[in-house]
Amino acid sequence: MFSSVYSAAILGMEVVPVQVEADVSDGLPMFSMVGYVNSQVKETQDRVRTALHNKKLGLPPKRITVNLAPGDVRKEGTGYDLPVALAILTALGRIPEKNLEGVMVVGELGLDGKIKGVWGILPIVHKAREAGYHTCMVPRENEQEGQLIGGIRVVGVDDLQKAVEWLRQDHPRQEGMQEELAEDISSVSDTDHGELDFRDIRGQEGAVRATLIAAAGMHNLLYIGSPGSGKSMLAQRLPGILPPLTREERLEITKIYSIAGSLSKERPVISQRPFRSPHHTISAQALAGGGRSPRPGEITLAHRGVLFMDEFPEFSRRSLEILRQPLEERCIHISRVQGVYTFPADCVLVAAMNPCACGHYPDLDRCRCTPAQVQRYLGKISGPLLDRLDLCVETREPTYEQITGGGESISSARLRGEVMRVQKIQQERYRETKIQFNSQLEGSDVDIYCPMTRGARQWMERIYTGQHLSPRSYHKMLKVSRTIADLDGAETITDAHILEAFGYRVMERKYL
Repeated sequence: MFSSVYSAAILGMEVVPVQVEADVSDGLPMFSMVGYVNSQVKETQDRVRTALHNKKLGLPPKRITVNLAPGDVRKEGTGYDLPVALAILTALGRIPEKNLEGVMVVGELGLDGKIKGVWGILPIVHKAREAGYHTCMVPRENEQEGQLIGGIRVVGVDDLQKAVEWLRQDHPRQEGMQEELAEDISSVSDTDHGELDFRDIRGQEGAVRATLIAAAGMHNLLYIGSPGSGKSMLAQRLPGILPPLTREERLEITKIYSIAGSLSKERPVISQRPFRSPHHTISAQALAGGGRSPRPGEITLAHRGVLFMDEFPEFSRRSLEILRQPLEERCIHISRVQGVYTFPADCVLVAAMNPCACGHYPDLDRCRCTPAQVQRYLGKISGPLLDRLDLCVETREPTYEQITGGGESISSARLRGEVMRVQKIQQERYRETKIQFNSQLEGSDVDIYCPMTRGARQWMERIYTGQHLSPRSYHKMLKVSRTIADLDGAETITDAHILEAFGYRVMERKYL
């Protein structure tokens, strides 16, 4: 007899429905699996056979053939165990075939028949709803994650026998189910940022101002300063002044973490903007994503949040240069024999570095590096990569009075209010376009949305000619100027805005 059950394959960020077909016929007893499966999936037959035996659902001595269609999509992972077992039992007549119509099944089987959790449940359930399935059967361990998607019944099972019993019963399709995201994913507070507050920052008014500009326009930022001057503290507090995630952004980010297998079992939803801080020994593949079957890298895990790269020059040259394309296009394309996988990478890059290997250049009284060593250290950052960093600011060591509490520091709550005000201005300005933030303006958009006064134009011409700016640097300066003007509530960019934006390029040229 023949039967089929639907499951799913994850290819990068895409989910492809997979039809698990089972045929049980007379002949030499054997169990074979076809359909472009890897060795991991071929092991399914041993797990299924043993699990069915231990649950007193043993297989008869017949010829069993399982096909995973479509055949041109590579199948990987352990999530096909449960659908294969159910397809075989249906072919044997132990489950009514009509009860599997409109049902998508995913799950790994243990040898004792227990059903174990798998990764990628959230995008699979979302795809099932979009494709018109009315029920998704998932491991009990992943049930809470799957229920974040509304508009579809999610059944969590932890045992093969219980899954069979549930499918033997008639379960009418639920009508009137909500078609939007489940309430859980939209009701979680995003205002809890722990104890990290900009009030802790002392004597870094210029760096705090640059951080505010970066957050308001979602610009990439580079801190340069001596060790212990506050670079990491500034970066760690940046997510706390970004606006809360929208419901759609939470779903988008949670999908990424589900595919990466990084969701918490207790609270399987990402409610705060990601902050990723990889060590400088990270490989280029781990940073950008990859592998034989590509998985999200750090730059994708930082999507809609902050990617902080401390000790910037210590990263390998290959890791740094691989950032150039995703920083420009806000996504990353990974090519494999099976096809091209696209991962989102729309994040704020915050980099931090010392001015030299010992960290004290240009203070020649304390710096122990030779000019050649300083040049070699700073030369690790290429010009094209530097061009993609919108702002560069120096962090100075605070004075004793500042570090012991002298003066009042601005709070994260106040900065967050400024950021939200400016981003609301941008949303209104770009409401008829796909643009969200000033940093996303393209060449032609800059001419439309960055009007300058006559004085600002004169200064811009003088800077472009005198400093030999590249066209990319020119546009970066204008986009930063647009954000500074928005902070001032100005419709037109003035010479003061241009000069402040240029100040963040001057600091870069001082060192690099």
